Amino acid sequence: MSTTHFVADTSALTRRSLRHILRSPDTIITTAVTPVALMLIFVYVFGGAIEVGSASYINYMLPGILLITVASGIAYTAYRLFMDLQGGIFERFQSMPIARSSALWAHVLTSLVANLVSLAVVVGVALLMGFRTGAGLLGWLAVLGILTLFTLALTWVATIAGLSAKTVDGASAFSYPLIFLPFISSAFVPTDTMPAPVEWFAENQPVTSIVNTIRDIFAQQPVGTDIWIALAWCVGILVAGYAFAMLTYRRRTA
Repeated sequence: MSTTHFVADTSALTRRSLRHILRSPDTIITTAVTPVALMLIFVYVFGGAIEVGSASYINYMLPGILLITVASGIAYTAYRLFMDLQGGIFERFQSMPIARSSALWAHVLTSLVANLVSLAVVVGVALLMGFRTGAGLLGWLAVLGILTLFTLALTWVATIAGLSAKTVDGASAFSYPLIFLPFISSAFVPTDTMPAPVEWFAENQPVTSIVNTIRDIFAQQPVGTDIWIALAWCVGILVAGYAFAMLTYRRRTA
C-alpha cells in the first residue's frame, strides 16, 4: 500500500469522523465543562487557601487543567471507536481497497482536532478569569507542541481501550484514573506540602514534569530538565500506545 494511498484514505476517514463531531458539538462542550468547573472551584473557592508563591493561582493551576481537558476528551475517542466496531464499520472498511490502519489514524487525528478545540475553549475561559502570561509566540508554540504530543500519546492509549472494551461504559471508564492523576502531582499544590510517600509518587509520575514545563514556559522561567523528562514520558507512552494499539487492532480484525 503506497504512502499516497494511505494519506488519502486517512484524510477521507478523518473528514467522516469530523463531520460526526460537527453534527454533535456537545462532545467538545462536554469535554470543556469539567475543566472549566474545576477552574472555577479551585480559583474562587480553594485558591485563597493555597500558597503558591507570588504567582496568581489561575496561572499556577492552568497547566494541570489543560492536561485534565485532554484526559476528558480522549474518553470520547475510545467511545467512538467502540461504537464503530460494534456497528460493523470496520468490517465494511476491510472489504474496501483502503489502508487497514487508516481507520485507526482517522480516529486519532479526529481526537487531536477535537481536543485542541477544547483546549482553546479552556484557555479562553482562563483568560477571562485573569490568566496572564508574558510568553511570546515561540513559548505558545512550545506549549502547543507539548500538548499535541501528550494528546497523541493518550489517544493511542484510548484506542487500545476502545478496541479491547466489552461494553460502552468500559470503553470510556479507563480515562477516569487519567483525569485524577493531575491531583497527585504539582498541578494544584506544591509537591513539598504532601506526605513523603505521596510526594515521591507525585515527583516521579509524568504529569508533574509536563505541568512544570508548561508552567515555566508561561512564566518565562528556565525549564531545566523537566522538559526532557516530559518529552521522554510523552514519547514513551506514544510509542508503547501505538505499538499495542496496532497489535490489538490486528488481533481484533484478523
